[in-house]
Amino acid sequence: MRIRLHFTTEDLARLRIARSPDPLWEIVLSLNILANTQGRAVFDPWRARSRERLSGLPRPQVRLLRYLAPGTGPFPDFLTPTPTAPDVATDIETVMTTPARQLRRDLGVLATAPSWARPLADADGTALAGLGDALHGYHHAAIAPLWPRIQALVDADRAVRARALLDHGMDGLLNSLRPILRWSPPVLEADYPVDRDLHLAGRGLLLVPSVFCWRTPVTFIDDDLPPVLVYPVVQEPGWWGDPGRRAGRGALAAMLGPTRAAALCVIEDGCSTGELARRIGVTPPTASQHAAVLREARLVVSTRRNNTVIHTLTPLGAALVKENA
Repeated sequence: MRIRLHFTTEDLARLRIARSPDPLWEIVLSLNILANTQGRAVFDPWRARSRERLSGLPRPQVRLLRYLAPGTGPFPDFLTPTPTAPDVATDIETVMTTPARQLRRDLGVLATAPSWARPLADADGTALAGLGDALHGYHHAAIAPLWPRIQALVDADRAVRARALLDHGMDGLLNSLRPILRWSPPVLEADYPVDRDLHLAGRGLLLVPSVFCWRTPVTFIDDDLPPVLVYPVVQEPGWWGDPGRRAGRGALAAMLGPTRAAALCVIEDGCSTGELARRIGVTPPTASQHAAVLREARLVVSTRRNNTVIHTLTPLGAALVKENA
């Protein structure tokens, strides 16, 4: 089974990659992961920690979330609305104000609602408030502790896509998404639970990198919604840990120190000071200091663009990273 996204020239011009991870997509997709056994080496430590933290949530909230986001199969589109602001509170407020007509339609993709879930389909105020509390509680327990790492992984993925675009144009960007997504102009194709064709029809496409998306991309069930495709970023066992300890090891770490070596490695694809801080798990002032030392050693060059400083490797820095890969 495959999904095929059909592009026009206008769609290629309107292709975008989300600037940051989407909190609601990460909430829903992580609920899926929590309820199944996929990616055990990658997710089991997170599962264990999250289940421990989630034990403090009221049982009705956990039961509601498990019903709305099961381990397999579809989930309602209203749980992942198009973000209107870069914060989870505003996104959850959007979910809580979903019109009754959309709630009833979207909930139809799930199994027959148990009696305790039926008020939600009627847009009952108490039921919607309970859903909001459940989403906030789950985010605080399972997602927020890892948010800096999630954001760092998405930053790194965006850097890879940007480099592919700069080097090889739009074809290069779309081809860089292999093997998960396969670009054969004018169609972007991927394995999918059902056979499906999605015609973008000039609306463009928002690509959303996600840590908790696993193996296959995800999109809305309703073809009339603004086209969004969520795809998995590369993450390895141990991704939830301290990035400063995992990157820049060996001879490079012995020479520069582990954190500064990690900084040099993650600058390989280019990043801002804020992105560097997130990727190596330090504060922005500390990241700026590391970048300054690397710049003085002629391993990094920093360029100011408006209020943002972008760091890239010099040929010497690139050679050093390559030799110690």
